[in-house]
Amino acid sequence: MAKEAMANKVLMIDYQKCTGCRLCELICSVKHEGVSNPSRSRIKIMKWESEGLYVPMSCQQCQDAPCVAVCPVKALTRDETLGRIVVDYDVCIGCRACVAVCPFGAMGFDHIDRKVIKCDLCDGDPQCVRFCEVGALEYVEAERVSVLKQRDAAQRFSSAQKTAAAIQAEM
Repeated sequence: MAKEAMANKVLMIDYQKCTGCRLCELICSVKHEGVSNPSRSRIKIMKWESEGLYVPMSCQQCQDAPCVAVCPVKALTRDETLGRIVVDYDVCIGCRACVAVCPFGAMGFDHIDRKVIKCDLCDGDPQCVRFCEVGALEYVEAERVSVLKQRDAAQRFSSAQKTAAAIQAEM
């Protein structure tokens, strides 16, 4: 795959498909830490029990990333090859300012290795995507995300219009 094409890819999360199996968390921790321990994963499943929803949360690789801006030693930088934010552990002082400032809660702290952790897109082959059997996670062209979201919104709007028309007809 061309480097330019890879930089335009993003991790797309469809929480409506997520079953809460948490396999993505296990795969991530095994890939990065060699152990099956969800607390050491770079992707987290947030449970919304009252709504019956499970929402996978991962680094959005922000273009204007607050974590990069707040790092006092510039240990976080953008890797343009994959369009991701990476941590230079030789520079990182473990202050966790990046953890505090992330608007998505995607920066984590591994209490065992005493280091900040975040999604690194598995060097362009995200294992969470590979093992997500229900397709809640996809690694796709950034432009495709917008088109898919627009199509989904249009379908929901159309469905709502039909429901409203049916209710109106019953009156």
